[in-house]
Amino acid sequence: MEPQEEWEQWMRFVRGGQERAELLALEKDPAALRERFCGELHFGTGGLRGVIGMGTNCMNVYTVRRASRGLAAYMCAHGMKKAAVCYDSRKNSRLFAQTAARVFAQNGIVCVIVRKIMPTPFLSFLTRAEGCDMGVMITASHNPAYYNGYKVYNGAGCQITDAAAAAVACFIGEESYFGEETHSFDEYVRQGTIYFAAEEIEEKYLQGIRDIVGETDLSGLKIAYSALNGTGYKLVPKLLGAAGAEVIPVKEQCVPDENFTTCPYPNPEKREALALGIKTAEENGCDLLIATDPDADRVGIAVRCGDAYVTLTGNEVVLLLLQYLLEERKRRGEDTSRFFVIKTIVTTGLAEKIAAEYGAKVINVLTGFKYIGEQIGLLEARGEEDRFLFGFEESYGYLLGTQVRDKDAPVASLAICKMTAEYRKEGINLQEALESIYEKYGRLTNTLLSYTFAGAAGHKKIEEIMARLRRRPPEEICGKAVERCVDYMKNEGTGLPKSNVLQFEFGDRESIVIRPSGTEPNLKIYMALRAGAEQMENYFKNYIEQANGS
Repeated sequence: MEPQEEWEQWMRFVRGGQERAELLALEKDPAALRERFCGELHFGTGGLRGVIGMGTNCMNVYTVRRASRGLAAYMCAHGMKKAAVCYDSRKNSRLFAQTAARVFAQNGIVCVIVRKIMPTPFLSFLTRAEGCDMGVMITASHNPAYYNGYKVYNGAGCQITDAAAAAVACFIGEESYFGEETHSFDEYVRQGTIYFAAEEIEEKYLQGIRDIVGETDLSGLKIAYSALNGTGYKLVPKLLGAAGAEVIPVKEQCVPDENFTTCPYPNPEKREALALGIKTAEENGCDLLIATDPDADRVGIAVRCGDAYVTLTGNEVVLLLLQYLLEERKRRGEDTSRFFVIKTIVTTGLAEKIAAEYGAKVINVLTGFKYIGEQIGLLEARGEEDRFLFGFEESYGYLLGTQVRDKDAPVASLAICKMTAEYRKEGINLQEALESIYEKYGRLTNTLLSYTFAGAAGHKKIEEIMARLRRRPPEEICGKAVERCVDYMKNEGTGLPKSNVLQFEFGDRESIVIRPSGTEPNLKIYMALRAGAEQMENYFKNYIEQANGS
């Protein structure tokens, strides 16, 4: 159906005042109309994610309702009877969550839903704790305020992977955006088809984190904390405070704010998002800043080094935590060679050197924490889940323990603070501990380049760039000979599912990995180099400009 025809159909069905007014305004803006109705939000392993607004290519109650109908049909076809739903602090998150719950209830699926905003890892925990067959998290993670999303989890509390996502997408494709709804949310609650999660489940989640991290004494540690206006604002300070830390909240960011007024791009990977947190840390003489993203699955940190605060990257925190966790197990007298660590292919190769030092086994997976969760499930199926030590990705996602099957900022925050306190007793900070790792294993600088290509035309351009690189892969880049080119679409020798990823290897763990983002309109380039990062960055900047016709 053409965009104009789609718009006309929506005009026939949408009668709500504000919604209809938004649709009417598109009549005077043909370019915006085409963008809103040029296609449908793609449902993949990350579920749905898009700009909030009216149209088939946006996040609204109609796209959420359609996705939920498709998911409900998939569940019914597979004999599934129960779902869990959580939501974050974003615009319309509560509305979208209740919309999903109503659709499930209408289709005879019992639904447990939270009473208040909760982190993404809690949805994973809730799904498992309540014996649900599927889970839905309404969130757009660290995206700007005008985004929202719909993430789907299986009964193991893991984001669905490729095969399940493709099957659910087929069911969604059979559903309409419009249709009759039989009962209100409150009526389903009165019937018991929808019920609220018990408050004690939150405490079970927190106690599980304490058990995973182990005995922790944070007394004497002063920590600035920012929730970046999201879901961690109560849970993380509660965890750290109970362990003895003095927690100084970043006041402007430790309250829910759907507009993210003080951090328009609430991503802890970005130093600008941490600016208020660093200011709070400076004013209070804190040892550390902890910042969790809006759905509290990622965590960023800044460490006091003298009078300054140094932000550490996800790869650097990976190295610190992995070294610390393995050394802690070794001190206890445990056999570290029995442990598995699971990492994504774009995460620092130095982690493999550290693991080898302790004899720990490394499993590499495609980008996306769902693949880490999947591997934990395979260990569990073999009765070996106790061998899982640590799962991590370079984009500030970490997981300890198996009670959750997704990255978990609350458990990572407590572990990072425990590690900080232990090093503090030895008279060193995390930056100094990191330098000692580099002295032993060598320094590998990891840099992420991200190029945005908005809209349908942007998606096509990204595909063209990837196709061009496949047709004519470079034999050398900035004087570095490409020793091996790995095309994950062919998956020959990778042992991993097919994926739109190219990797150029230079030897000694130096590499360039290029892939389209699965959740944003971006082309991402991951550089792991011992030298020459600036030249490489200029090379790819020019390459993208040429490919873009500029």
